[in-house]
Amino acid sequence: GLHGYAAEFSPYCPGRVACAAAQYYGMAGCGTLAVLEQNEDGIVLLRSFDWNDGLFDVTWSENNEHVLITSSGDGSLQIWDMAKTKGPLQVYKEHTLEAYSVDWSQTRGEQLVVSGSWDQTAKLWDPAVGKSLCTFKGHEGVIYSTIWSPHIPGCFASASGDQTLRIWDVKTPGVKLVIPAHQAEILSCDWCKYDENLLVTGAVDCSLKGWDLRNIRQPVFVLLGHTYAIRRVKFSPFHASLLASCSYDFTVRFWDFSKPNPLLETVEHHTEFTCGLDLSLHNRGQV
Repeated sequence: GLHGYAAEFSPYCPGRVACAAAQYYGMAGCGTLAVLEQNEDGIVLLRSFDWNDGLFDVTWSENNEHVLITSSGDGSLQIWDMAKTKGPLQVYKEHTLEAYSVDWSQTRGEQLVVSGSWDQTAKLWDPAVGKSLCTFKGHEGVIYSTIWSPHIPGCFASASGDQTLRIWDVKTPGVKLVIPAHQAEILSCDWCKYDENLLVTGAVDCSLKGWDLRNIRQPVFVLLGHTYAIRRVKFSPFHASLLASCSYDFTVRFWDFSKPNPLLETVEHHTEFTCGLDLSLHNRGQV
């Protein structure tokens, strides 16, 4: 009875995936964090942790292979340690509505976590400190996605129901850049792994759009093909112009925006809303 909302490959162990899940489509009931691993026998459940509200996102620690953070429908973040048998190591409860997004910084020399919430704020956390370091205000709608830049320390992007993509710098309190990216709610965004100025957004209008931060008047590319809202989009860690998206149309689609016909493949393996998606850092081509 659990529906998956986020799937994230471990940065340490090939074939290990964390899945954040919620009962009853996240509208009521509890949540579960499941850590799965692929071995000779197929996919096995390594660990699972339960929470008293739906879990909507999960991120792996970048400095400890056993630690993960989830975000929950009750507005809280939970830190879990796979080496411990029970409950979370810590719970951070500051968001006043659903915490829909959480991401751990990947740039060297900093251990920072960003969360985004339906309360229209993003919050910055140091997992070693018991309360948030900073709150970012400016969005006029629900925040669905908060993603760190893989290139620029202290820089993250947020995507919102207010139809904007925003770029923030943790060293300054206000928003750095506001991009009116779609005329619809934006449910997902991601940074290109090979170009610090390039991001992609996925929205309820069924389109993916690429944005160059140096010139935001027009998108760099527009990818059409999904028939319902795009729930999550990720750039490939191995190819500069390759990305994957999943949607409420039950499909996962692979794109190469450098090609005249960018849609490479449509995968129709799921029989329900496809909400979570990740590409392995270890196994090229594994999704």
